[in-house]
Amino acid sequence: MNPSKAAFTQARRHHDPQVRGFASDNYAGAHPEVMAALALANGGHQVAYGEDDYTEHLQSVVRSHFGSTAEAFPVFNGTGANVVALQAVTDRWGAVICAESAHINVDEGGAPERMGGLKLLTVPTPDGKLTPELIDRQAWGWEDEHRAMPQVVSITQSTELGTLYTPDEIRAICDHAHTHGMKVHLDGSRIANAAASLDVPMRTFTNAVGVDILSLGGTKNGALFGEAVVVIDRGAVRHMKHLRKLSMQLASKMRFVSVQLEALLARDLWLRNARHANEMAQRLAEGVRAVDGVEILHPVQANGVFARLPHDVSERLQKRFRFYFWDEAAGVVRWMCAFDTTEEDVDTFVGAVKEEMAR
Repeated sequence: MNPSKAAFTQARRHHDPQVRGFASDNYAGAHPEVMAALALANGGHQVAYGEDDYTEHLQSVVRSHFGSTAEAFPVFNGTGANVVALQAVTDRWGAVICAESAHINVDEGGAPERMGGLKLLTVPTPDGKLTPELIDRQAWGWEDEHRAMPQVVSITQSTELGTLYTPDEIRAICDHAHTHGMKVHLDGSRIANAAASLDVPMRTFTNAVGVDILSLGGTKNGALFGEAVVVIDRGAVRHMKHLRKLSMQLASKMRFVSVQLEALLARDLWLRNARHANEMAQRLAEGVRAVDGVEILHPVQANGVFARLPHDVSERLQKRFRFYFWDEAAGVVRWMCAFDTTEEDVDTFVGAVKEEMAR
């Protein structure tokens, strides 16, 4: 028997593909159209490290969304995108102002500070969103050598609490930051969900309002792996290619990252996936809102639902469905929907919530 064929026949599925949870949109597999694009890009030889035809074509696709000056630098993952992007717009003595709840502060293992060598200046927010007034709590001391210099404002769209900035709110942040000589970074791991909910093109709240650089999400929107740093203001960024390599985010077979982003962005797959995930979150919120004892904590504006319910109920539910506590001491949980979440998934979960709350 051919060795490669023997290896293939020994492979077996180790999970039940019918099982879905509400822990994270990262739990979902890759969209079939993305998998088809990967197969299309396979075979033959293409130049490595981003000099391939797929990465070249991705540039025109990205410019159609983010303007004629935009340039995409594919990377492996979201943390890598954020670290590379923030390094690109800070000096060694620079600092980044962000919400206390920001992913770069809470969920990246200190990578921006440990690997990027920069300081995070955090601000508590009630809804995950910064404002010019909140930014001013940390936007000071540029001439003080005893303090890390604020050089960047980083916002997340949609936020870690599932809320959204309006285009006008981001414009106000960008105008305020630029007045102080700071750049604006947008963490867009769920940028598609934000655009779908706001019903506007992504450019409406990025290049059109002054964002300088962004992390473009793919994995949560149906990709197998891969994100990109999108440089909008090339004058604000130095040596992106060198930073990406130095940060261990340069893929040798980059065509397989680029073709996934192309599959999502070239037509409307990114929007279809995001709209569906958002709709399922709305269905979930409406279903549990009617259950006595369940409190929805934040407006459900993207694909996440944050709720408070009795701790013992959550623990019993977790034995039936995967999801995470957001603040276990306060009884707060997070339920996420993905592009492949079905109405049946949602209705079954809502039914389980009702059952457990009734016990």
